Amino acid sequence: MNRRYAIAAAAFAALLLAVTAAKILHVPVSYAPWAAPSARAVEQRGPLSDGEKATIDIFERVSPSVVQVAVKSAASPLMGEEGQGGGASGTGFVWDREGHLVTNNHVVANGGEIAVRFASGEVAQVDLVGTAPNYDLAVLRIRSVRELPQPVALGSSNDLKVGQSAFAIGNPFGLDQSMTSGIISALKRRLPTHGGREIANVIQTDAAINPGNSGGPLLDSAGRLIGVTTAIISPSGSNAGIGFAVPVDVVNRIVPELIRNGRVPTPGIGIVAAGEDVSTRLGVEGVIVVRTAPGSPAERAGIRGVNFSTGAVGDIITAVEGKPVRRLSDLTDALEQAGAGKTVRLTVKRGSDSRDVNVGIIDIERS
Repeated sequence: MNRRYAIAAAAFAALLLAVTAAKILHVPVSYAPWAAPSARAVEQRGPLSDGEKATIDIFERVSPSVVQVAVKSAASPLMGEEGQGGGASGTGFVWDREGHLVTNNHVVANGGEIAVRFASGEVAQVDLVGTAPNYDLAVLRIRSVRELPQPVALGSSNDLKVGQSAFAIGNPFGLDQSMTSGIISALKRRLPTHGGREIANVIQTDAAINPGNSGGPLLDSAGRLIGVTTAIISPSGSNAGIGFAVPVDVVNRIVPELIRNGRVPTPGIGIVAAGEDVSTRLGVEGVIVVRTAPGSPAERAGIRGVNFSTGAVGDIITAVEGKPVRRLSDLTDALEQAGAGKTVRLTVKRGSDSRDVNVGIIDIERS
């Protein structure tokens, strides 16, 4: 074996010496051609797979209805990427044939002039119709456009399953018309909003969502809207495989209200509730009432808060219309489902006794 290595090394040294000598003596060296002198022939590929065809079809059908949303801040004429100075850039999509677009509230929350760019490249000015900070949703309306794309088809978020395919179309980092795919990673997440509340039943997906995707559609494998992408969890600010979307059933309830009135009522019964950490520490399952607002429906129904003189816990709300309430988001979600102006039956526990009380729901923003 050592003899073979020695022979090979001697041959390589001889070749190297010959090439070096040729360069010194300016003797041309002939090299064997290692590449063809002309372009290579293109290999013909087979047909696209059924999965590829389905994904392509989703993009081609939906992408014309997805727009880039750009907001010019008062301090700068530039429109920058979402989260950067100069303005905000996000995503939106066509909601109806009247020219309404849906996006995230946090994309347009800082005010300023708003413009959208369609997939065709056409730019249009839009007006802000209404915002719902508690749901991170906003509705825009196009002032004028030559030809409006089809509204995105609506699906349902009520029957989604973890593991099914999900597709996001948006404008990450200001780049237009980008599509990513993944699966629904989890359901019934809770997401805090800038409005100080929580969105219940939020969809979690690993489809890549980055800054600039906010407000774009999350689609199922039929190309139907199942959510509006709204946030990511990422230490770096870029996609880390944990993205969230407001479920379409919530969107379909909130958007028509914004179109009609420009705002959405904030349903409540007039209580201040203890945090979940307090409930956990006390071993309580339900919503601990800290106090009731004077003249509120809760006070009129006889609901009692904490006795601050003794520190004794007062009433604990454990159910709404017979459905268990384990945390505050369960209560607020039930009140939102019922709506302001309606009455709900609450199960209230005080000490070892439980009772049912009927409580009216009010719009706490206008009470």
